[in-house]
Amino acid sequence: MIEFKILKKSDKSRARLGILKTPHGEIETPTLVGVATQAVVKTLTSEEVAQIKSKLLICNTYHLHLRPGEKIIKENGGLHKFMNWKSGLMTDSGGFQVFSLGFGRDFGMGKILKSSSEEILEEGRQPRHLKITDDGVYFKSYLDGREMFLGPKESIKIQEDLGADIILAFDECTSPIAGRTYTEKSLERTHRWAATCLKAKKSKQALYGVVQGGKFRDLRIASAKFIDSLGFDGYAIGGEFGDDKATMVKMLGWVNNELDEQKPRHLLGIGYLEDIPKIIKSGVDTFDCTMPTHYGRRGIAFISSGRLDLNKAVFLKDKGPLDKKCGCPVCGEYKRSYISHLIRAKEITGLKLLTMHNLFFFNSYVEKIREDIKKGKI
Repeated sequence: MIEFKILKKSDKSRARLGILKTPHGEIETPTLVGVATQAVVKTLTSEEVAQIKSKLLICNTYHLHLRPGEKIIKENGGLHKFMNWKSGLMTDSGGFQVFSLGFGRDFGMGKILKSSSEEILEEGRQPRHLKITDDGVYFKSYLDGREMFLGPKESIKIQEDLGADIILAFDECTSPIAGRTYTEKSLERTHRWAATCLKAKKSKQALYGVVQGGKFRDLRIASAKFIDSLGFDGYAIGGEFGDDKATMVKMLGWVNNELDEQKPRHLLGIGYLEDIPKIIKSGVDTFDCTMPTHYGRRGIAFISSGRLDLNKAVFLKDKGPLDKKCGCPVCGEYKRSYISHLIRAKEITGLKLLTMHNLFFFNSYVEKIREDIKKGKI
């Protein structure tokens, strides 16, 4: 199980400092949760991830079920031993894949709508590549095309076999273009699944309930109240977040007003650098985002003055570190010119170095926010 203790609440916002105690160590909150989809932060060893201040990772239930399978991971002693990770671990439920492999794939969109769309999804609409039922979801494997079923009981069983410290209830992550009737039906289903997950869990792992409700204020509030009433160990805030970042902040306020403040709150899949202060001020304790690793593998470094695109030839003549203000191992040992060469030559080591730097940069950024909360600045 886990323990969560709030150490300090801000007088200026909903931000709070806390300690999340897991069977694999303590984590200071708020914190960024590194994304280790297939039991690895892409390009890095677990030792390297620990070296750059990461304390909590989230792995993907859907992908690990397909490959290598939870049975193999369980036979290896669970995720911690399988990936040689000595700190905290979460697993998601597969609920995000209901969106990303469904309507997200159909319309080429993410959780925040980047452009207006005239199409509205209403009740009864099904994605092209999977089938959503009241009992669960039928997927087709992207590996071999075989059909697989994932519902609340199946998700919990897989996550118990994977063995992370924190697991999530199975839900449907709705699309930004989901209409009122679709969202109402989806939310009813997600709430039934939440109750089923609680009944199905047999392990001592902490189980978080997932708050949904789309862009609709009353549905978000109703979901937060319902999930709060079931007695979960913590909460995950999921689903789409409207048409812009301002809407996202409002949604977080609606939800966090209703949740037990003594339990940890996790925001699923959001964490752009410019979003992080807003997220933390909204009362979120942990949040996961692929941005530092995703951008690093595409040649982009985050630095104190903005971003660097190391794909550009101009950096081949730059003998400085990525960021003079950064204390990461990469900035201490390597020049922009060398990293740019590696990126342009498509060498894997370049991806590793930028991923290490970016994660260290993001973790340090959140660390600074924790200090600011402690000093009463936020």
